[in-house]
Amino acid sequence: MAGPVKDREAFQRLNFLYQDPENQALARFYCHTERTIAKRLVLRRDPSVKRTLCRGCSSLLIPGLTCTQRQRRCKGQRWTVQTCLTCQRSQRFLNDPRHVLWGDRPEAQLGNQADPKPPQPLPNTAHPIPAQLPKEKVQPQSSSHP
Repeated sequence: MAGPVKDREAFQRLNFLYQDPENQALARFYCHTERTIAKRLVLRRDPSVKRTLCRGCSSLLIPGLTCTQRQRRCKGQRWTVQTCLTCQRSQRFLNDPRHVLWGDRPEAQLGNQADPKPPQPLPNTAHPIPAQLPKEKVQPQSSSHP
């Protein structure tokens, strides 16, 4: 079971605003409001949600309806290019089947993280400290009183 979620009400608002209404102008307004709330409350949105919103006009990107999706190759890499039909802004995403997002990796999960050990100080190799410091030779000063 997951622990308590910080700002649960804010996430519920974001979920409601992300819903897909039939009216595209209303959907754009909801998505813009959702982005504003997430920025103001400093909430991390899932990458799949961020990829379905246009960064230019805040419209919901639905392939074939509000955006076009093309597969491109460039220097041996495969890219998915989404172009918004409202503002013509395009986004590129690497299309690598071996690529795993950081949030999906096991070491990113809080339950799998070990207790961090305090870092050990690194030895200073530039100026090594000898085991025994040399004794300073103090020369007696001759005091001559006139």
